[in-house]
Amino acid sequence: MAIQKDTKDWTWVLDRTCPECGYEAGSVSMWRLPSLIRANVAAWLEVLVQPHVRRRPAEGVWSPLEYACHVRDTFRVFDGRLVMMLTENDPLFPNWDQDDTAQLERYWEQDPVLVSRELLEAGDAIAHRFAAVTDAQWSRPGRRSDGAGFTVDSFARYFLHDPVHHLHDVTP
Repeated sequence: MAIQKDTKDWTWVLDRTCPECGYEAGSVSMWRLPSLIRANVAAWLEVLVQPHVRRRPAEGVWSPLEYACHVRDTFRVFDGRLVMMLTENDPLFPNWDQDDTAQLERYWEQDPVLVSRELLEAGDAIAHRFAAVTDAQWSRPGRRSDGAGFTVDSFARYFLHDPVHHLHDVTP
């Protein structure tokens, strides 16, 4: 079953509560960010041991395994972008097409045990990186390929919505 591409610009979650998952970007304290990421990873590890982890709940909707693969890759991509923001002057992030990645990497065929290990590793890496951000670095800028601008602070708040929202997607 083909998945329809997500073409939404999700940056609006920085300004208002997500009506689907309840995420409130403004309520996230940056000092809690690493523990929030680790708690999210722990919840994903529970999802990945469920017996029907490969089952899509409806036509055109990713399975929990596919969402977990996406979250793992989101951690990896955003960690790379965070490094760019911390080491370059106002970097322009390369485009990342999450839907093409899902197809190319064949998310639906991946091993949930391996995905668990990789998700844990990727989540730990970005949690450590955010934990090391200094007070002065929270205002460093970066831009998405479509021109959307972020500071490390807004980037962190924007980033966290993705794994939180997708955990909501797979939680009954």
